[in-house]
Amino acid sequence: MALGTAGHIDHGKTALVEALTGVNTDRLAEERRRGISIELGFAELPLPDGSSLSVIDVPGHERLVRTMVAGATGVDLFLLVVAADDGVMPQTREHLAVLRALGLEHGLVAITKVDRATAAARERAVAEARALLPGRPLAEVSARTGEGLERLRRAIMSVRDEAAAASPPPAAGPPLMHVDRVFTLPGIGTVVTGTLRAGALAVGDRVEIVPRGRVARIRSLQVHGGAVERAVAGSRVALALTGVRRSEVARGDAIAGTELGLAPTYRLDVALDEGLPPLSGHRIQVHHGTRAAPARLVELAEGLAQLRLEHPLLARAGDRVVVRSISPVDTLGGALVLDPAPRRHGPGSPAAERLRRIARGEAPLAEPRRGAAAGESAPGRRGPPPLDRGTLAVLAVLDAAGDEPPAPATLAERLGVPARRVEAALARLVEAGRAVRLKPGVFYEARRLARLEARIAGLAAARGGQITLAELRDALGTSRKYAQALLEHMDAAGLTVRQGDVHVLRRSARERIGAGPAVRAGLYV
Repeated sequence: MALGTAGHIDHGKTALVEALTGVNTDRLAEERRRGISIELGFAELPLPDGSSLSVIDVPGHERLVRTMVAGATGVDLFLLVVAADDGVMPQTREHLAVLRALGLEHGLVAITKVDRATAAARERAVAEARALLPGRPLAEVSARTGEGLERLRRAIMSVRDEAAAASPPPAAGPPLMHVDRVFTLPGIGTVVTGTLRAGALAVGDRVEIVPRGRVARIRSLQVHGGAVERAVAGSRVALALTGVRRSEVARGDAIAGTELGLAPTYRLDVALDEGLPPLSGHRIQVHHGTRAAPARLVELAEGLAQLRLEHPLLARAGDRVVVRSISPVDTLGGALVLDPAPRRHGPGSPAAERLRRIARGEAPLAEPRRGAAAGESAPGRRGPPPLDRGTLAVLAVLDAAGDEPPAPATLAERLGVPARRVEAALARLVEAGRAVRLKPGVFYEARRLARLEARIAGLAAARGGQITLAELRDALGTSRKYAQALLEHMDAAGLTVRQGDVHVLRRSARERIGAGPAVRAGLYV
């Protein structure tokens, strides 16, 4: 099982993990220089009974909550860290909101830095933590002096047993792992890491990199730095992949059994958690696995909604997603995926009753698909249908147009077909992940857009980590319309953040698109 840390910045999460495991999870020079975690860190925690847990150490800074969500997605129990000299702080509460949105109920609290706090401050921090998580185990510790560490280890073991007793066994069937790190090692090649959420992986297995469609073979396997021949669900795994370049896999991708049939989706039908504010029609951020995507939430009925995503996610029925507001940035709650590939439908749709049946655990009513005969049952896995020749022709013209793709009406003129056919073809291309809609009338072929993302990141890195609309327009030799659409896309995708008139690179630009040496050198936020 995996234990995830949570808590406010500089409350001692990484120091506590090092005291418990002997591993400093801040592996980046910038992290050690600044004294804060920026990326996810990993370690193995030995327990008094001879077993061990995987520990995922997450950053606490509010600008890095999306990284925290990616780490928390792969955990089974949590350790909420509260500094005795500070007490409960804003990111303490937001991290707890993320944990609740992911359905994580089993955890405990560590009151850290007790050697640095007055008796009154220590007592106040304990009271605040107990109010935040009533009834959960709590240990007061010092990573510096060692006070309370053995008591904390025993409490972690107890909560692990509680979580194991309350949780179903790890999912069997085809393997699935959401990728949270990618790097290369001399003599080994491309390595990906993640928490194996289902199935098992073994040396020599063939796996698919989703959504890229690449099939690779596992050259070697490690669990916590030790070579193994086989890893099972719940393990923290590093895979060396044969025949895959570093540029052909990224954080946010998934490693799956070729028989799983995992497919990217641009729509999710979900059951919303209680307590979410009214959001119908609002643009929100949806986190799943190690990906995030802006989306529009369309309420179907009370507690049921369709999330229409601007970028694909790799979700399955039964998965949980985290819902966050974009402005102001905040965690709103969570939702349970009922249908990972639904038709587009709106309020009052007959689909609502079908989703209620799924939520109750009843056999769902068949939902006719577009083009299906009356009464024909929907297939079990409903990915996008194969693209027809006319749709592929639209894709070819779109790609051939370069960095200034024509509007749908212009595409229709060039192909000599009605505009409505081109609009329908573009919708199919977006659903299939072959094109991306940046704004009304602006569609890019997906691979060309990925190359543009990398180019924009490189241009920004060469300018000290930031770029303006005018600078991008001039560098690309394009019009303001396309430069603005591209920068708004970079912001929405979490690759840049707008600060006044400039767009500043985020760290996710390096992880997602590997945009050249300037970005890898650290010119990002």
